[in-house]
Amino acid sequence: MKKAIVFGASGLVGSQLVDLLTDDINYDKIVLFNRRPLSLNSSKIEEHIVNFDEMEKFSDKISEGTVFCSLGSTIRKAKTIENFIKVDYEIPFKIAKAAKQNNIESFILVSSIGANSKSRNYYTKTKGKIEEELLHLSFNHVKILRPSMLLGQRKEFRLFELIGKIIMQILGFLFIGKLKRYKGIQARNVAKAMIWLSVNKTDQVIFESDEINELCKKYSL
Repeated sequence: MKKAIVFGASGLVGSQLVDLLTDDINYDKIVLFNRRPLSLNSSKIEEHIVNFDEMEKFSDKISEGTVFCSLGSTIRKAKTIENFIKVDYEIPFKIAKAAKQNNIESFILVSSIGANSKSRNYYTKTKGKIEEELLHLSFNHVKILRPSMLLGQRKEFRLFELIGKIIMQILGFLFIGKLKRYKGIQARNVAKAMIWLSVNKTDQVIFESDEINELCKKYSL
């Protein structure tokens, strides 16, 4: 049986991931690292409340399992670009380094559509940088998912994201051919694809949003 080590469990994708893992027969233990307690009711779950600025205090616990990382923020929530970079690049990089040092073989990362370390856009540039760092660490099994706009119910209200979701749902039929990867994707589908990739072998490393939607169809508990 497998152990899942989850970072970002309180987020849109992470919460769906934990919900699915709780019932997944492939995993018998789910270890969560959060800033605040989620108090989830499952005998599978082991929760650690941590300060990500003090990684050295819990890095030894990132071991013997598959790491699922869906940490992410927005400039509105982070307040500054520096804080955004900290959440979307610096912390995931520290997690990945600790996992590598502890001989973790499998790392699954949620990135973003358009990720490119050479981009002029701070968001896609930051996502591209963490992708590159993760690949340089040379895990035996690494998968990177690049979803488009995430659909689903967030705990916090994001007006512009809500407007975007409505537009995506109304005009979704227009996203065909090369535009297919830009169509909004359900967060639960991303979570399903993450789990499927963690237990199945494939040579492909990076998965665009339309490919994620196809992968999730293969998933079953």
